[in-house]
Amino acid sequence: MVFEKACGAVIYREEKAKVLYLLLMHKEGHWDFPKGHVEHGEGEMETARREILEETGIRDVEFAPGFRRIINYAHMRDEVRVQKQVVFFLGKTKSSKVKLSKEHKKMRWVNLKDALATLTYENAKNVLRAADARLAKDRVERG
Repeated sequence: MVFEKACGAVIYREEKAKVLYLLLMHKEGHWDFPKGHVEHGEGEMETARREILEETGIRDVEFAPGFRRIINYAHMRDEVRVQKQVVFFLGKTKSSKVKLSKEHKKMRWVNLKDALATLTYENAKNVLRAADARLAKDRVERG
């Protein structure tokens, strides 16, 4: 068995008092958030920032303090079982422009309802629900 670790983020922006989430369609056809493998010597947030930049071209991400969600899953690759851990942060951007990497076919800025309908994997939907709950809590606290 092989262990892999990746990091990424639920990226959002605010537009006319609405929250829009960034989703990426990978070449294989599944919809997810920007994420990728941790490189040697990299910290989790450093990996997330690098992957966001590489996959979207977005530079101005501001991470929400204390938001960190982990998903674990296993899959087979070349007849080897791979145990994968993905750490997600919650990142705000003011940029609406996305420059897709070659790994992706499409992107969308969507509201929560559409994001939940579009995301392929249930574990990603759970991360999104947690992120949206955090944003709602922050809005209540700000008044």
